[in-house]
Amino acid sequence: MKRWSAALLGFAAAGWLTWETFRPSGPKEAVVLPPGLNARQAARLLSEAGVIDAPVLFKHLLKATGLDRQLKPGEYRFAAPMPLWRLMRALRAGPPGIRVVIPEGFSAKQIAMRLEAQSVCRASAFMKLAAKRGLEGRLFPTTYYFDTGSEAEVVARRMEAEFDKTIIPVYKAAASPLSLEEALTLASIVEREAHKPEERPLIAAVYLNRLRLGMRLEADPTVQYALGYWKKALTRSDLKMPSPFNTYLHRGLPPAPICSPGLSSFEAALHPAATDALYFVADNQGGHVFSATNDEHVRAKQRIRRRRKAGL
Repeated sequence: MKRWSAALLGFAAAGWLTWETFRPSGPKEAVVLPPGLNARQAARLLSEAGVIDAPVLFKHLLKATGLDRQLKPGEYRFAAPMPLWRLMRALRAGPPGIRVVIPEGFSAKQIAMRLEAQSVCRASAFMKLAAKRGLEGRLFPTTYYFDTGSEAEVVARRMEAEFDKTIIPVYKAAASPLSLEEALTLASIVEREAHKPEERPLIAAVYLNRLRLGMRLEADPTVQYALGYWKKALTRSDLKMPSPFNTYLHRGLPPAPICSPGLSSFEAALHPAATDALYFVADNQGGHVFSATNDEHVRAKQRIRRRRKAGL
């Protein structure tokens, strides 16, 4: 506290603290502070968010109080603008709420279950809202901070806002022939298929090539989504599952996304690899073998089967 007081008195004596420093705060906005920020970066981020209008003063205040070495990452609810003394107090306290990590590739059902498991909101309420508003795929996967017992509407709106902020600008800049819904649906399949980041554009290209030729996608994750849960190996009866999401039975993309894809998978859908591949098969080493013809695909599967039997 003495360090705080000394710093504030020093800034006041230097003429850096005025009424603006202590003015009433405005409406609250969600601001995410990523890990590893230094004083200059924190000042710039908060200035761009409209929380402060004196970034140089704020940077020096962080350093003078030692708070620059204790900044806690997370989602804060800052006023815009906000008095510096109140902002410093909020930063010292750290982000409010429960930290919830939503991984890339989670379905709305999985997200709802995680939210309930961490006492954020009821899974049933969240799923009802997601189904009513068609939020599958639009609940952006990242780290959030929510209050215990939040309204499902508030939680969903926060995830949608992150989707709009992250995905929409990328889609508009790409000028893709795909509609937003088509790109998002394709990206959701890529997200569930890809294990190696570098294969995402290749997998997207395979499915786009199949669509162009009028072939069925035959994407396992769409059948898994139709079943209601993810499973490693599908059976013949699974592939006959009577669902519009079953791309072994129906041509074209499924009617909606099957999960929430991350930015990398979405970008892969917008910028697929230049390849004539129409098939791919898991190589049992975390990746896939891609083939342009069915004969090549069959031979690739045979090689992989032989290697598996040989324990390679």
